[in-house]
Amino acid sequence: MTSRSSWNTRNSDVAWAKFDPIAYVDHNYRCIQEDDAEILRIVRDHFADHFRTTDTTGPVSGIDVGSGPNLYPALAMLPWCEEITLLEYSPANVRYLEGQVMSYDANWDQFWDVLREHEAYRSLGMGPRDRFCRAVEVKEGDLFDLARHEGRWSLGTMFFVAESMTSSRPEFRLGVERFLRALTPGAPFAAAFMEHSMGHHAGEHFFPACDVGEPEVQASLDAFAIDVTVVRPQSHAQVRDGYSGMILACGRRR
Repeated sequence: MTSRSSWNTRNSDVAWAKFDPIAYVDHNYRCIQEDDAEILRIVRDHFADHFRTTDTTGPVSGIDVGSGPNLYPALAMLPWCEEITLLEYSPANVRYLEGQVMSYDANWDQFWDVLREHEAYRSLGMGPRDRFCRAVEVKEGDLFDLARHEGRWSLGTMFFVAESMTSSRPEFRLGVERFLRALTPGAPFAAAFMEHSMGHHAGEHFFPACDVGEPEVQASLDAFAIDVTVVRPQSHAQVRDGYSGMILACGRRR
């Protein structure tokens, strides 16, 4: 149970340096969850269908916004990207990500196994660790500063970020806007959200959340995205208390 004050917490109020990435990975990503596997399949097929049917000129650059200690959004972009930026604010998470670039930990192999069910991932041409090492660059930065990079990236992901960094509904909407504005027109994207989250722990510290459901997610996307599909994974296997499910939105930048 969270205190009432946690619902008045803005992103700038949070001690993100205290985020414990190892505890978070141990709880959420040491073993693949059914919801994450379902999300990966949907994102995998969304990206593969886009690049199969769309003529792409020039190199594809990807961004994962607010990566935290989660590699699977970047893994989902590997087949098409010459470069992938992992944008992360927490210094502790930045250190974790930097430690994964040269050769990521074995627990991420089970996530790649889901992706490689699709031919686009099986035909990568090199091992995923080699491709990850060549393509990925970790950047310490603030989601809200993406306003300086409008239209910079041609593929994007943002997983459990906009609703998990603040309890402020305006900040949630601004976070989604900043993410989408950073993409080129027509760029495919995938964004995931914790539904009706009451906040979350990473180690000993509690972090805020904004209470959103499908209507709020859809409304945050409407002005900046087209061809949007919003789904809820069906496994309902909760990895922690204090939320009602996950929401995944896939589409293209308007």
